[in-house]
Amino acid sequence: MTSIANSDITRDAGIDNTDIMTLDNYTFPKERLKKKLSNDEKTPIVLVSCGSFSPPTNLHLRMFEEATDYCEFETDYEVVGGFFSPVGDAYKKAGLASAHHRICMTRIAVKDSSTWIGVDPWEPLHKEYMPTVKVLDHFDHELNDVLGGIETSTGEKKKIHVALLAGADLIQTMSTPGLWAKEDLRRILGVYGAFILERSGTDIDDALVSLQEWKDNIRVIPQLIQNDVSSTKIRLFRKRGKSIRYYIPDKVVDYIYEHGLYVSDDEKSKAADKGKEKASDRASSSAVTSS
Repeated sequence: MTSIANSDITRDAGIDNTDIMTLDNYTFPKERLKKKLSNDEKTPIVLVSCGSFSPPTNLHLRMFEEATDYCEFETDYEVVGGFFSPVGDAYKKAGLASAHHRICMTRIAVKDSSTWIGVDPWEPLHKEYMPTVKVLDHFDHELNDVLGGIETSTGEKKKIHVALLAGADLIQTMSTPGLWAKEDLRRILGVYGAFILERSGTDIDDALVSLQEWKDNIRVIPQLIQNDVSSTKIRLFRKRGKSIRYYIPDKVVDYIYEHGLYVSDDEKSKAADKGKEKASDRASSSAVTSS
């Protein structure tokens, strides 16, 4: 069973405050959810962003803000919470850092920059790959079956709608024949719905053609200020020894440098050699001292 170790730097980011988290002691990170609906006429909604986040970028954070603005001005939804749900290690994607590192990085990313976005480790705590539909079902269960929804001004509880938040690249994969199970798409798009942020270089209109039966549940959010920063580009910059600062949150940058993530194989070898040299130096020093 996968376990995730917490550190002091990450404990306040809408997560459970345990030293080692496993599925056995998992508790839903409800700390950053709104306690009461501001407008009883609105439908409460929680936005869930599923993905690799290897590493999380400023654009990943902006997606939540863009979607919240969209909900406020274009819909009858009131956003009462948002969550990153990093994919588990079983996904086996090239360039994927371990679940431990990605949970830490997403927690660090939201700790000081947001008061309402949290990180749920339920998905990456599983050894097996968890389909997106099961992740959304999990959130629906925790928010409505366990918590009972959100309180209104009258003290009554109102059911919280769960929706997928994603970039345009995800909707492209959904429109690719055979890539997603039809039953999963029916539930993801038919029951939960999706908020999709436009991305430069991605043609959403073409992708939506084959998803017409769910078009009313797919809300496309225009990106008014173009931002094409991606985790793939960040990893490429790292491998080439280029700076990644200001593309992603500063403390995430510090974490990546501290743990030597996303460097080339040559750099990993050099780091390993330096580690061996330091260990050898310490051993020699200890021998001299003891003699």
